[in-house]
Amino acid sequence: MKLQELSDHVAAEFQKHYGRPARWIVAAPGRVNVIGEHTDYNDGFVLPMAIERYAVMAADATGEPGKISIYDAHFKESATIDISTPVTKGQPKWSNYIRGVLAGFQHRGVKIPALDVAFMSTVPLGGGLSSSAALEVCTATLMEAATGRKIDPVEKALLAQKAEHEFAGVPCGIMDQFISALGHEGHLLLLDCRTRKTELVPMSDPSVELLVVNTNVKHELGSGEYAKRRAECEEAAHILGVKSLRDATADQLEKAKGKLSEVVYRRARHVIGEIERTVHAAEGIRHSNWPTVGNLMYASHYALRDDYEVSCKELDVVVDIAEEIGYKGGVYGCRMTGGGFGGCCVALVKASAVPEITKRIAAEYKARTGIDSVIFASRPAAGATIIKG
Repeated sequence: MKLQELSDHVAAEFQKHYGRPARWIVAAPGRVNVIGEHTDYNDGFVLPMAIERYAVMAADATGEPGKISIYDAHFKESATIDISTPVTKGQPKWSNYIRGVLAGFQHRGVKIPALDVAFMSTVPLGGGLSSSAALEVCTATLMEAATGRKIDPVEKALLAQKAEHEFAGVPCGIMDQFISALGHEGHLLLLDCRTRKTELVPMSDPSVELLVVNTNVKHELGSGEYAKRRAECEEAAHILGVKSLRDATADQLEKAKGKLSEVVYRRARHVIGEIERTVHAAEGIRHSNWPTVGNLMYASHYALRDDYEVSCKELDVVVDIAEEIGYKGGVYGCRMTGGGFGGCCVALVKASAVPEITKRIAAEYKARTGIDSVIFASRPAAGATIIKG
């Protein structure tokens, strides 16, 4: 569903559920990280893209004071949030993403109006495409529309990140909320995770698209392994005598190889290399140098698979298939995206070959794994937006 179709659908759902039209309609996108994995907590660079999959909210003021009523139009579930006192965690679980943002606005002294809200999201759940950030940033955008209190997009992203930390209990980095709040149509976002400085990277060449392949698997290794990788990176930085791996070079790492365990050395090799790859990929995209960008994506995947060990069989299968299709078949490059152990791959492909590539990856992946994938193409989408209001 295109954004306009989705917003029309949510507006109709609001009318059906509440018996009157919505006054405000807002949207925020999910994202895919094109390159720059596990660099965020090492003060490095990431290169995400907002995707054409959105969380959309329709709302109107209600006569019932001190309450926000929320209707999930997809799962047909409702939640009521008490706003007469400081907002706290509650049920259903998904409402905590919204609650955390409302609490953030209260903390800023904003008086939250009583609202009826209907929402729906086309960002796949659990695929590492930031469905939670889309919902948080969408809620913050609704608050802006309904209160008339605009906040700086960076502040909005940080408010949404805080909501995820404190209300959902997920210690995420800043990338997901930043791209959802600050994304621009036709551009990727090069984000320096140390300074929070952002740079829009134009991707205006219509001959290429990004293909997102959801493996539909999530191995239960994630959180413990994530903490381990983080500790290994800190150990490497400490031995190398730098504040974070952002400050280390490949030469430094090689010279200190004897002081590091083999595992810690490999973790650091991935991070140092990935930071460099991300900067080079941004440069390649600026100049529409697609073969170079594709090669950097493959190199990123191999390092994530071999040095960082966060890939899995299903992600590797997708990358293998993409390589087999190759440049002649319209694939420039492919890599796992997100934290790892399942979720999605992202492939840089020729736009004209999308139908054939999609068909082949879907068939081959099913044949090799027995699992159905979900595949869609996207151009770089706009960030959070007020559609009506």
